[in-house]
Amino acid sequence: MKAVTGVFGSAVDAQRALSQLHDLGVTEDRVTLLTPKNAGNEPEIPVESTEQSGMGKAIGALIGTAAGISGGPLLIAALIPGVGPITAIGLLGGAVLAAAGASVGAIAGGKAENAMTDGLPEDEIFVYEDALRKGRSVVIAMAKDDVEASVVRELLKAEGAESIDAAREKWWIGLRSAEQEHYSGQGRIFGDNEKFYRLGFEAALHARTRCKEYDQTLAEMDSKIEELEGLHPGVDVADPFRKGYERGRDYYQQLCSESKAA
Repeated sequence: MKAVTGVFGSAVDAQRALSQLHDLGVTEDRVTLLTPKNAGNEPEIPVESTEQSGMGKAIGALIGTAAGISGGPLLIAALIPGVGPITAIGLLGGAVLAAAGASVGAIAGGKAENAMTDGLPEDEIFVYEDALRKGRSVVIAMAKDDVEASVVRELLKAEGAESIDAAREKWWIGLRSAEQEHYSGQGRIFGDNEKFYRLGFEAALHARTRCKEYDQTLAEMDSKIEELEGLHPGVDVADPFRKGYERGRDYYQQLCSESKAA
């Protein structure tokens, strides 16, 4: 499976794209729509807030209910750490929310863990979260092969979606000035090291590593650094990567704190 994602400024446009994907033959278990509570036109499902171990205080419990939308797919509401209330459609949506740190509860939990997750890009989840945080909606389809992925990508584009790569670049542009100032303030040259600093920053936001200290992910991060050093011989990769990781971790914790305070 290959994930193809479109980011929409309008929840209505996202819902239309979802309908078009169904018409194209993409089955309900291979597509989801993630919509923030403040986007408007999202299904009204109550969200219950509880505490979840390992995710800090007041992370939302995920509630699954069978709802009558387009033949009755599963609707799931949750609070994502650092984002807030989110509505998702289908078990794929449940799997994405679970990877993002929401719990999956007794109703949908076991099923969501076994949903169509092969190929789910955990390294992109923070981009989904950023879009949702800004009131945008996200459609994710798991294509069976490259041919279907290309068709899905073109359909999402035609319906007004921004690609996940474009959304990722916008996210970094929004942070870049502050990160440049922070890094340069330590007597380092940002321009020479931005690529590796950013890779470290993004590594801290990966679904598997977020909220963990660098030494807790040492083996995985050292492997990544070794790979980068092989691609860039003679370049100091380790220091900017580690500094970026530390900064990315602080960034995510701040988002979570702001979300809980809101």
